[in-house]
Amino acid sequence: MRHLKCRLLLAAVALMVATSVNAADKVRLGNLKFAHYGAISYMKELAPKYDLEIEERFFAKGIDILPAIVAGEVDVAASAVDAAIAGRAKGVPIYAVAGFAKGGARIVAGTKSGITSIAEFKGKKVGVARGGAQELVLLAELDKVGLTWSEKPGKDVQILYMAYADLNQALMAGDIDAMSQSEPQASQAINKAFGVEILKPYDTPMGMPVRSLVFSEEFYKKSDVAERTMKLFVEATKTFIDKPDLAEKYVINDMFKGQITPEDFKDAIGNSPYSYEITPEHVQITTDLMMKYGVGKLVNPPKATDWVKTDLLEDALK
Repeated sequence: MRHLKCRLLLAAVALMVATSVNAADKVRLGNLKFAHYGAISYMKELAPKYDLEIEERFFAKGIDILPAIVAGEVDVAASAVDAAIAGRAKGVPIYAVAGFAKGGARIVAGTKSGITSIAEFKGKKVGVARGGAQELVLLAELDKVGLTWSEKPGKDVQILYMAYADLNQALMAGDIDAMSQSEPQASQAINKAFGVEILKPYDTPMGMPVRSLVFSEEFYKKSDVAERTMKLFVEATKTFIDKPDLAEKYVINDMFKGQITPEDFKDAIGNSPYSYEITPEHVQITTDLMMKYGVGKLVNPPKATDWVKTDLLEDALK
């Protein structure tokens, strides 16, 4: 009996050791539910290949992820560059380590509004979600044609801030005349015929806004896990670029549970292609525009070269 107990104890210890040795490293991922964030979500499907486990958590806006990073609840996050800049300016310990998509914004007017250009926004109500790339490009476009704006009546354009999902409902109901919207919601408004495209707002100094992958500083310093996570990101992104049918199926079925159509997806990705690129130059231009227009209310604007770290990306791409 004593020998049997010893053997059982040894077997249990061996199992515990084997489990601890083989346990994958957990990476806590903060993500957003947009079509061009699909490759980020797909990382969890490929994670076992890199001895990683991705624990994904969805947030309403990129800026909402920042408190979770500060609290130590998120290691890796996907967001627009401006949300990352706003966080870094407030002392959130993050590094921008890669880009994962470009574009992703569209300015859309109500079908019945009769609006055909940004200049015709004078005297109109325009909706936008606060603190994202879509807000920054909207203000840059208004400035370009010499229009003033405010949340209150009295300026050329009245800005109404609301959630992404509420923007489409407001445009459909006629509560706003136009919106600066992300994808795939912008494409949905057009495909459902209650919205018409005014322009893709990429003719400002910022060009096509970049969506950024950020690591917490603590996670970045975990060199082995950080390196494997970056390689995983590169493979997931390359998979979506090389296999658009797989990307479409995954985003429609797994992320949106059938709530968007193949046409919505194709139109959205046509306006927000998957990418890897991020540069200190782009981040600095975005920071300067945020300061100019008061987006993010930056008190201490971060210098891009201090926190844009692309070494892991460059190594992974090799």
